[in-house]
Amino acid sequence: MLSYQHAYHAGNRADVHKHALLAKLLVALTQKDRGITYIETHAGRGLYDLASPESHKTGEAKDGIINLIKTPFLPEDHPYMQTLGAVRKKYGASSYPGSPAIAQHLLRPQDTLHLFELHPQEHVHLKQTITGQNIHIHHADGYAGTLAKVPTTLTRGLVLIDPSYEIKSEYESVVEFMVKLHAAWPQAVIALWYPMLKARLHEAMTQKLLACDWLSYHDENIFADPESVRGLYGSGMIVIQPPYQFAKN
Repeated sequence: MLSYQHAYHAGNRADVHKHALLAKLLVALTQKDRGITYIETHAGRGLYDLASPESHKTGEAKDGIINLIKTPFLPEDHPYMQTLGAVRKKYGASSYPGSPAIAQHLLRPQDTLHLFELHPQEHVHLKQTITGQNIHIHHADGYAGTLAKVPTTLTRGLVLIDPSYEIKSEYESVVEFMVKLHAAWPQAVIALWYPMLKARLHEAMTQKLLACDWLSYHDENIFADPESVRGLYGSGMIVIQPPYQFAKN
């Protein structure tokens, strides 16, 4: 399905959770001089405007990124906070970096980015916003496109999987994809974000992934009573093969 547009949800609590962990992952992976390959299966538009009608319609950023900026709960030297400051300085106070913009800021000239986005409008925005050396924007299915790219010439890398989960079968598709990806590129760090909703469809998925014979990091951020909200009550991240510098923190 191609109805989902992240502009309505950019900067909410789940986004902040995901992006803070992503920033730490990227810093940990770039401690050595060798380049890495960064791949996103569902990149979105890359950069968002919190003053846009879409953002105002939901107001979700108020409890997420806007609250973080007003009352920081992450240290100033956290790579996510530094990235936020740099993006707001460059694009304006209402700008908000999606994961492609975070990766663009934290990665280096020797690193390569492959960003997949199937939604036509989001792809156009992404192509216009995220530009530069070694950045490749693909209007294609992220699962099939990623498997076609790996293993890469740069043996180390990170794949971020961030689907919309509009279709219930996505929870099963993600597991199948991650097993295939790990088999094809065992050196890669694989990071999966997922929503925590009242239906708890994520639970079977996380149980299957955490039961696999690979090193995993698992983090869930619960920010509401599941029985008191209609939508998200939390979000989770599973990281397969996390770098040592990340896992020890």
